[in-house]
Amino acid sequence: MRSPRRVLFLAGVLVLAAAVTARGNPASDQLRARATDALYNLDTDRSLATWREATVADPQDAGAWRGLAGALIAQLAMLRGTMTVDSYLGRVTTKDVALPPAPPALASEFQNAVGRAILLGRQHVSARPSDPQAHYDLGAAVGLRATYIATIDGSIVAAFRAAREAYNEHERVLELDRARADAGLTVGTYRYLVSALSMPMRWIAYMAGFGGGRDRGIALVEGAANHPGDNQSDAMIALILLYNRERRFDDALDVLARLRGKYPRNRLFWLETGSTLLRAGRPAEAEQMLDDGLALTARDQRPRMLGEESLWYFRRGAARAALHQAGRAREDFERALRANGRKWVQGRTHLELGQLAIDTGDRAEARRHLATAAQLCDSDSDGAHAERARELLKQVSTAR
Repeated sequence: MRSPRRVLFLAGVLVLAAAVTARGNPASDQLRARATDALYNLDTDRSLATWREATVADPQDAGAWRGLAGALIAQLAMLRGTMTVDSYLGRVTTKDVALPPAPPALASEFQNAVGRAILLGRQHVSARPSDPQAHYDLGAAVGLRATYIATIDGSIVAAFRAAREAYNEHERVLELDRARADAGLTVGTYRYLVSALSMPMRWIAYMAGFGGGRDRGIALVEGAANHPGDNQSDAMIALILLYNRERRFDDALDVLARLRGKYPRNRLFWLETGSTLLRAGRPAEAEQMLDDGLALTARDQRPRMLGEESLWYFRRGAARAALHQAGRAREDFERALRANGRKWVQGRTHLELGQLAIDTGDRAEARRHLATAAQLCDSDSDGAHAERARELLKQVSTAR
């Protein structure tokens, strides 16, 4: 099985951002607000239950159905261990990916919820063709369908059609009302995506109606993140991914600080901050952030993301290794392996242990860890680290 690490990364933006809250019938406003806050604070079960209440309170509220669909995608991402930026930092691909099927009950509920949201959105556009909100609601609902098709089903080609409609609907929002910066999240992210494709694929995207432009795309998402709209938090989360891809780590850290303040019960924002600090080459700060996050996690009895414990200890071990705390780093790496995390996390953990063995002159131990690292990283589409493991293995094997 191939991992969604190389799936169309835009879908990753929407998975990380979860549901887009909508303006709907006031009858369900309070429920939708509670459900959104619960989702961003990682109370996924409570969020799902509250979204379901909202759809019962007002079955004609497109925002409630869309929120439920988004929360279901977030739940599936938790079950698959793909709620962090790491899962979407690989290269952009346009090929389908073999993924395990979603649990039937969740898949069925998602299809019902997103179907209802799209149906209501189309009805609203038909009745009010010049209403920016109607086009916004339809585009957001179709975008969730594209997200599901890409990240849950792994069908990138099929997702492309829905993605194009979502892009077109939100471009229409911006045409009708330039003040609707919230529509810039979808338009900007797709523009960024197109700029990251190979030239032949970029031309195909242009011909299909997508715009491009990396800088323009980022600017549109930044506009959404600074706009007091319903998807402001979504846009902030999207920026964490885009800024990390662009190596704009300080900007990513600023956004993460805002999110930690806004959603203090979401421990994954501490994990993301530690990971970003590591990418920025600031291991001492990363270690402190991960220490704080692990303390928060220890007090948190809620369900974990698949492989979450392993990822926490791998990251802190990497920070300690960078600080030349070999003994403490090794302890964390061993805990990461015992936690049985995602294959790419196990692979990178073995890579780090291989490097520690090289540093101590234990060539046999280094070869064992590096060979395992290459195999595990390859099995989870982490080609860059698999290649690094093979390079080190070759050096160790030929050294005298």
